[in-house]
Amino acid sequence: MAKYLVIVESPAKVKTIKKFLGTRYDVAASQGHVRDLPKSQMGIDTEHDFEPKYITIRGKGDLLADLRRRVKKSDKVYLATDPDREGEAISWHLMAALGLDDKKATRVTFNEITKNAVTESFKHPRAIDMNLVDAQQARRVLDRMVGYEISPLLWAKVKRGLSAGRVQSVALRMIADREAEIEAFIPEEYWSLDAILNVKGEKKPLVAHFYGKATGKDDSDAEKMAIEDEKAAAELKKALESADYSIAEIRTSVRERKSPLPFTTSTLQQEASKALNFSTQKTMRIAQQLYEGVEIKGQGQIGIITYLRTDSTRISDEAIAASSEFIRGTYGEEYGTAAEQKQNGGKIQDAHEAIRPTDITRTPESIKASLDRDQFRLYQLIWKRFTASRMAPAKIETTQVRITAQAGDGNRYLFTVPCSRIAFDGFLKVYSPADDEKAEASLMKGLTEDSVISLNNLDAKQHFTQPVPHYTEASLVRALEEQGIGRPSTYAPTITTLLGRRYITKENKNLYMTEMGEAVNNIMVTHFPTIVDPAFTANLESLLDGVAEGEVRWKTIVENFYPDLDEAVRNAQEQLDKVTIADEESDEICDKCGRRMVIKYGPHGKFLACPGFPECRNTKPYFEKIGVACPKCGKDIVVKKTMKGRRYYGCMGNPECDFMTWARPSAEKCPECGSVMLEKGSKLVCMNEECGYVKNKEKTEREDS
Repeated sequence: MAKYLVIVESPAKVKTIKKFLGTRYDVAASQGHVRDLPKSQMGIDTEHDFEPKYITIRGKGDLLADLRRRVKKSDKVYLATDPDREGEAISWHLMAALGLDDKKATRVTFNEITKNAVTESFKHPRAIDMNLVDAQQARRVLDRMVGYEISPLLWAKVKRGLSAGRVQSVALRMIADREAEIEAFIPEEYWSLDAILNVKGEKKPLVAHFYGKATGKDDSDAEKMAIEDEKAAAELKKALESADYSIAEIRTSVRERKSPLPFTTSTLQQEASKALNFSTQKTMRIAQQLYEGVEIKGQGQIGIITYLRTDSTRISDEAIAASSEFIRGTYGEEYGTAAEQKQNGGKIQDAHEAIRPTDITRTPESIKASLDRDQFRLYQLIWKRFTASRMAPAKIETTQVRITAQAGDGNRYLFTVPCSRIAFDGFLKVYSPADDEKAEASLMKGLTEDSVISLNNLDAKQHFTQPVPHYTEASLVRALEEQGIGRPSTYAPTITTLLGRRYITKENKNLYMTEMGEAVNNIMVTHFPTIVDPAFTANLESLLDGVAEGEVRWKTIVENFYPDLDEAVRNAQEQLDKVTIADEESDEICDKCGRRMVIKYGPHGKFLACPGFPECRNTKPYFEKIGVACPKCGKDIVVKKTMKGRRYYGCMGNPECDFMTWARPSAEKCPECGSVMLEKGSKLVCMNEECGYVKNKEKTEREDS
C-alpha cells in the first residue's frame, strides 16, 4: 500500500488532518521555518548578487532528521504549509533541507481545516510557486538589511538591545507625529444652544438644537452660525428669550444602511480591540486556535474559521449558497437578500477568502460549551459579522424637524430636531459594530407642522475643540492598512515589538511614546528619513506585490535599496560618533561613597547611579527639575513617568501633593486667572479650561517641550 507524507506547519493541525486523510497518510509538523538567515551576521552576500545564506535554525536538527526518515519511507510528500507567502517559503525551505525534488514532493493548500476542504485540496496538487517564495525572500532580506545595518547605531546612541525595522520604524514615526500634533493642539472655545420647547398637548418637552439664521422667505434656506464665546451666546440667548417659535417643516426619508463587509485580518483586529478589548497579538493567537482546530463535542477536532491572514473580502460560492439558505430559514425570506459590495482600497491579495466560519450552521451558542471564554467571544464576533454581511441592508427612517424662532432683533433663527428609527432591522438583527452611531431620539407621535410650541428654557453650554485622539492598536492598524504599510501578518508583531522594546506604552487602549521611543525616532527621522517615510514603505509593499505576481525580479528591489541604505549608515556613523551621549553628572552626592552620581538610562528611563560601580552599586530615582514651582505646595515640579513609561509632570512632594499634568508647565502664570500656563507647541495655554487664555510663547521660552 502506498504511503504518503504530509508536512504541515503547526503540530495542532496534525491530529485533525490525519483524521481527514486516513491511515495511508503520515502527517508531521515542521513547527514553522526550518531554515533562516544566521543570527550572528547579516547573511546576505552584498558583493555577489545579494545571495542570501540560509542555515538550519538552531534546535531544528532532530526534527529535520525525523522528517528525513519519514521521507525515505514515503512514496510521495505533500507540503501543506499555510496558504500564504510565508507558508510557500517554508515549503521551499523544506524541499531544500530534505533534499526533495518536484517528482517526490508537491504543494497543497487549503483555506479551512475541514474534511471537504482538505480532501479536495489533495485532488489539485501543484508545484511550489516561486513568485510567492521570492516575494517572501525579498521582504526577509530587506528587513534583515534594515535591522542589521541600523540596530548597532541605536546600541551606540541609546542602549544595547534596541532595534530598527522597516515597518516598525514607520509605525513608530506615525505614533510620534500623532503625539506631536496632539501636543501642539490649541483648544478653541465654542458654545452650543438648545431650546427646550413645550408642545401643546404633550407632557414631554421637545429639545431643539440651534443651527443658524433662516435666510429664505419660506425658511427653506439657512446659514449655519457658530457661537464663538460666552458673549455671543448671551446676546443670542437674550434675542431668543422673547422669540415666537413655530414648526416650519417635518421632513421624513428612508435610507438604506449597507451590510458590513466580512472580516479581513485588519478589520478583525480593529473590531476585536474595540468590542472585546483584545490586543492585536491576542486576537491573532485566538484566531489561530480557531483556524487550526478545536475539539467540538460530537464532531472531534475541527477548524471552525477560515484562514486568518487575508486582506480579501471574497466569499466562495459554496459559502454564499449555504449562508443564504441558513439566513432565509432562520430569520425569514426578507433577510436573505444581501447587497453585493466591493472592498475599497488598493491592490488586494485575493488568494484567500475573508475570515468566516467554516460552517454557518455552527452557531456560537451551539458550541459554547466546547470553547473557552475568549475563543467563544472571538468566534461569536466572526460568526455575527459574516452572517450580517450576507443579510439584507437595514432601513433607517430619519425625520428632520425644522423650527424657526422669530426674534425681537428682526432675525429668524433656525433650530433642528433630528430623529430616527429602524424601519427594517435587516443585518442589525444579528450584528452591530462596536463603534456604531447612536440613534437619535424617536419623534413624538403627536408632533405635526400645526403643533403649537412655546419656549420653556434656553440651555447654553461651553465647549472646547479636542485634538485628534491618540492612536490605539485598532486605529494604528487601520492607519497602516490605509497607507499600504505592511501586510495582514505584520500588524500584530509590529505593535508587539514596539511595546516590547519600550518605544511606546499602552494606557487605557491609547498608545503613547516613551522617552526611549522618542530618542530612537529622532535618530531615524534625522539620519534615515527614507526608511521612515510612509510613502516609500508603501511603495516597497507594492513592489513586493509585483514580485508575487511575477512582474518584478526580487533582487532588483534589493539592488536598488541597499546602496542608499549603506550610504546613510556610513554617514550616520560619522555624525553619531560626534554626538555619543556620555554619562551626565548630577548634583546628587552618593550617600555611600561620596562620589557625584551620574544619570543613566534603564528600561524605565533615567535613574541616578554611582560612577564607582562595581565597587559601589548605589542607585536612586532621577527627578528632572524643570524650574517651575508647584502651584499647590511650592515644591519643584519634576519630570516623571508612569509605570508603563509615559512621561508626565508632577510635584516632587508626591504623594503628599497630587499635582500632575501631561503637558509641560511654564514658569509664567496666566494673567487672567493666575493659574499655571502649559506649553502647547508655540503657544501657552491656561491650565484652567474655563479661563481658556492663550498666548504665543516668548522667544526666551523653551521650544522643545
